[in-house]
Amino acid sequence: MNKLLIVTTIPDTLTAFLLPFARHFRAQGWRVDAMACGITEFPECKEEFDRLWNVQWSRNPLDPRNLLAAPRFIQEVMQQEKYDIVHVHTPVAAFVTRYALKSLKKQLGTKVIYTAHGFYFHPGGKPLKNAVFVALEKLAGAWNDYLIVINREDEEAAKRYSLNQKDKIRYMPGIGVDMKYYSLDATPQTEVERVSKELGLNAQTPLLLMAAELNPGKRHRDVLRALAKLARPNVCMAFAGDGPMLELLQQLARELGVQNQVRFLGFRSDITALMRASVATLLPSEREGLPRCIMESLSLEVPVIATSIRGIRDLVTEDCGLLVNVGDVDGLAAAMAWVLDRPEEARMMGRQGRQRMTNFDVRHIIKLHESLYAEAIPSPSLALR
Repeated sequence: MNKLLIVTTIPDTLTAFLLPFARHFRAQGWRVDAMACGITEFPECKEEFDRLWNVQWSRNPLDPRNLLAAPRFIQEVMQQEKYDIVHVHTPVAAFVTRYALKSLKKQLGTKVIYTAHGFYFHPGGKPLKNAVFVALEKLAGAWNDYLIVINREDEEAAKRYSLNQKDKIRYMPGIGVDMKYYSLDATPQTEVERVSKELGLNAQTPLLLMAAELNPGKRHRDVLRALAKLARPNVCMAFAGDGPMLELLQQLARELGVQNQVRFLGFRSDITALMRASVATLLPSEREGLPRCIMESLSLEVPVIATSIRGIRDLVTEDCGLLVNVGDVDGLAAAMAWVLDRPEEARMMGRQGRQRMTNFDVRHIIKLHESLYAEAIPSPSLALR
């Protein structure tokens, strides 16, 4: 039996993105375990993985536990279980796990695969910060066998900076979106009507939606300022997501006089209904890897307004959305107006967006993982079906 360990910093990454991979490989006869901080408290993880490992580390890269207790724990688990493949995701988990296994993996015959969900260095970043992150990626790159990048700019950067051997750098279009789940047929119209009623919408109240954590890098503030510039009191702007910026954004909405148009929804489990109720979704971020919320929106045939940055450009072309520069509030307001004033053209954009998402379907991404795992540990049991 082949043994796979999937490692993330927190369990939310597993539940949000990686459960389809666990289900698939378990169905193929693999043993699939998972490791994250606090993972044993998550019922979904208990159900979807064979065994869970609760590692004590922090999302704060400066937390001393990350390079003291955590590596010893990882080494003990590896000595006991001898996994064939360890697949790491998210920055802290990826760095610490690769550090812990840099000497041990050869002894055990383990292959370490790292999926970079958007490098921390990027063209819009500060030069010194970029240099530090490039140096860290080069250091840790020597400790993994394969590097997966999820957008074309990161692929080019990985090769330019020699973050791994070129033949071990693999581009995959993200970690996939379930196009069967994110489809018009899968979300009943009654659910769309329910959220519309909840938000107080009617035929004269179009909804714009931003589904993203409330953190500074997502630049929700630009959306609020654009909404004020738009000066259309009938438009409703909804923010789905939690985060540290909530109170500051609520205050900014009051200062701009748009508080009656804005809904802060917190965490939502009905994103498909919210997106279907929207005329467009927005993502004015300054840094992304390959944003899942855009893939979800386009799969649901809802056009996107976003910033022209790494990762987003892989997803949004002029036939399925509108791109503006980071911080361009006037551009955001103009894009909002375009969508609102041209509903038929906007709907056409959405339909073309779904066609574009075919290559990003999770089933396609899983097959790419199958191929990579078969290369990493050749075995008759890994023959593609």
